[in-house]
Amino acid sequence: MNARRYDSSLLFPLAALFLFVGCASGPPELPYPAFVNVDELDNVFIAGLPGARAKQLAGDPRTRRSSNRVRLPADWSFTTGASPSQSVEVFVLSGEIELGEFTLASGGYAYLPPATSGFPMRSVNGARILYFVDEANERAVIQTPLIASSTLLTWQPTEAGFSLKELRSDPGSGVRTWLLKIEPGAAKNWQRSTQTVEGYLLSGTVMETECNGTEAVTSAYNPGGYFYRPAGNVSGGPGSTTTTGGIWFLRARGSEMIEIVSGCLGPQE
Repeated sequence: MNARRYDSSLLFPLAALFLFVGCASGPPELPYPAFVNVDELDNVFIAGLPGARAKQLAGDPRTRRSSNRVRLPADWSFTTGASPSQSVEVFVLSGEIELGEFTLASGGYAYLPPATSGFPMRSVNGARILYFVDEANERAVIQTPLIASSTLLTWQPTEAGFSLKELRSDPGSGVRTWLLKIEPGAAKNWQRSTQTVEGYLLSGTVMETECNGTEAVTSAYNPGGYFYRPAGNVSGGPGSTTTTGGIWFLRARGSEMIEIVSGCLGPQE
């Protein structure tokens, strides 16, 4: 493993890198978590959600930022956790939760800004959720909770073979959360993002290519597959396609710009 390519200030401590790459079901020669099969990760304890089982996808102990997949048992109740200085984001994968006076089934989404994240949360029959805790962003404009069902949103075409559902887009910070649907046979250009992006595959089987320097590493993501791609890294290309179609849950940590590049290049070449 070429750990010298890894910049810990962009992600998490070096020890965490070895943990996530070691659990990956695909090729290990990448300096950031990609091709991670979340089912293979160990369960961990989350102080903010006592009694729940969690698989930590990414995180930074310095800021207490974390990305997790959480299983809530039947008859579970507490709050959405986190400190008043942190935001909480929830996406329901299966089952059903009660969030304050709202009921969210599969596809339900909630964003709770700092100082509003102590909502009561309950699951009668159990649920599996994506659960994100982030530090406050002083440029954020959205200061009130967002609660919605993604199943009621309409897919918006973006380019041939791709469409999206916008769950959150903050005009101040640029932080964004969305669903991306890929039609069978659709392929991406080689591209570089100006922001860190993480993704969790909800459905389908999707081939993706990550660039490790100038070496293309291609493997399949299946439902429950995860990546955390730091800003400046190149991905895509003709190997990034799907025969089944697929839907990604995606998050960008700031205002994202996509640069189309000529091939598999090293970061910022």
